[in-house]
Amino acid sequence: MDDLPIPLTSPTEAEMPGVAAPECPTGRFLGRVAFQQMLRDAFACAAREGWREIIVCDPTFEDWPLGEREVCETLHAWVKQGRQFTMLAISYDEVVRRHARFAAWRTTWSHLVDCRSCRTADPQDLPSALWSPAWGMRRLDLEHSSGICGDEPQRRVLLRQAIDEWMRKSSPAFPASILGL
Repeated sequence: MDDLPIPLTSPTEAEMPGVAAPECPTGRFLGRVAFQQMLRDAFACAAREGWREIIVCDPTFEDWPLGEREVCETLHAWVKQGRQFTMLAISYDEVVRRHARFAAWRTTWSHLVDCRSCRTADPQDLPSALWSPAWGMRRLDLEHSSGICGDEPQRRVLLRQAIDEWMRKSSPAFPASILGL
C-alpha cells in the first residue's frame, strides 16, 4: 500500500472514456469478493446519485474495502455540505489498522462523519449493513459474506429500524483526533 495523498478531485466519467458507471447493485450476493465489489459499486452509486445520508454498520469493518484508494476517492466525490455519514461498530481497531486511507478521510471530513460504538454487542447480533434513503444492503452471514441488497422500500425501512435500535444503545467513538494536554 502506498502512502500517496487522496486527490482533491475524482475523475469524472468524461475523464474516463469507455468506463461505464456501475449500477446500484440489487439482489443476493455471496462471498467476500462479491461483497466488497457490491460495496464499491454502492459507494460509486451514492456519489453519482448524491445520496444525502449513508449509515454503515459492522462489528469491526475488517473485511470492508474502506481503505482502498478507489473507495476513498469515491467517498471524497460523494461528500458535500449537508450530507451525513454515520458508522456503527463494536470496535474501530481494525479500521485504524487496515484502513489508513479511510481513517485519514474520516479525519478530514469529521464534521460530516459520526462514529458510534456498541461495545457490549455480540458480533453476531450487530448488523453488517449499509443503509441510505435510496438503497440498502445487509450481510446475513458474516462468515460466508452472503446477503441481499436493493432499493425496495420495505427492506430499507426494516433495515433502518434495526440499525436505529443499535444506535440508541451506542455511544460516540473513533474520535477524529486525540487531543492531549
